[in-house]
Amino acid sequence: MRLVFAGTPEVAVPALDALLDSGRHEVAAVVTRPDAPAGRGRRLVASPVAQRAEEAGIEVLKPAGPRDPAFLERLREIGPDCCPVVAYGALLPRVALDIPVHGWVNLHFSLLPAWRGAAPVQHSIMSGDQITGASTFLIEEGLDSGPVYGTVTEEIRPTDTSGDLLTRLAFAGSGLLAATMDGIANGTLKAVPQPAEGITLAPKITVEDAKVDWAAPALRVDRVVRGCTPAPGAWTVFRGERLKLVQVTPVPDRTDLAPGQLAVGKNSVHVGTGSYAVELVWVQAQGKKPMRAADWARGARIAEGESLGG
Repeated sequence: MRLVFAGTPEVAVPALDALLDSGRHEVAAVVTRPDAPAGRGRRLVASPVAQRAEEAGIEVLKPAGPRDPAFLERLREIGPDCCPVVAYGALLPRVALDIPVHGWVNLHFSLLPAWRGAAPVQHSIMSGDQITGASTFLIEEGLDSGPVYGTVTEEIRPTDTSGDLLTRLAFAGSGLLAATMDGIANGTLKAVPQPAEGITLAPKITVEDAKVDWAAPALRVDRVVRGCTPAPGAWTVFRGERLKLVQVTPVPDRTDLAPGQLAVGKNSVHVGTGSYAVELVWVQAQGKKPMRAADWARGARIAEGESLGG
């Protein structure tokens, strides 16, 4: 098929590579979000997908939005059979959805209808799921509600952060998306409507969502930290300033600390929760680089009885 690939962040690059490497389809162009400020100098930088497409010599379209008339006209001129999508970052209007013969097919990082929305990987970890996966589905105007072509499953490991899991899903999903394009092209694959039961929503994780509640059980604290790593980053308050929590480990055999209460050992820092303690492994103080929690505690000279959470 003649394809126009839509995607923006690094997580979409493996899928673009899989389509370029398949040899069965022509990636005629790429659609991505406009260049955005990045780094300390805040200079405009092309998206990872745009950079990969430029390396491959593929036309790159960067509309301000998918309703842009010039973009829609160019898309009609290209005449794609199908538009595969991975984390493009903008809602597609009906006028755009109707252009490709086989529509727009999204690679979504959950087992639909579970975790429809912007942050499926984060929510699956924070909710304590043991299994997740990726789905390819035909985009409709509803939120991730279209019929599903295929899925792959992935185990959520006990120490997975959302960054770890998303990286694995990006590569597993790239093969799924390529296989979906093959099946659509040869007419052997049909999309199946999603079941009406089991729908859960995964809205974007806000900074406030990432604030740790020390009255919650230790497992919940651990899941919030892992689910919010690397972004937006779990955090708490210490001496009136934010302290980012990069990694914690539950300590089931320590139950003597009140929620938020700190206990500093020679090479360890424990914090009480609503159940048992967690050990702070890596933290990041405001304006500082990430560091071992024991090093942070020595530098902060934490007094007996001090606590986290404000």
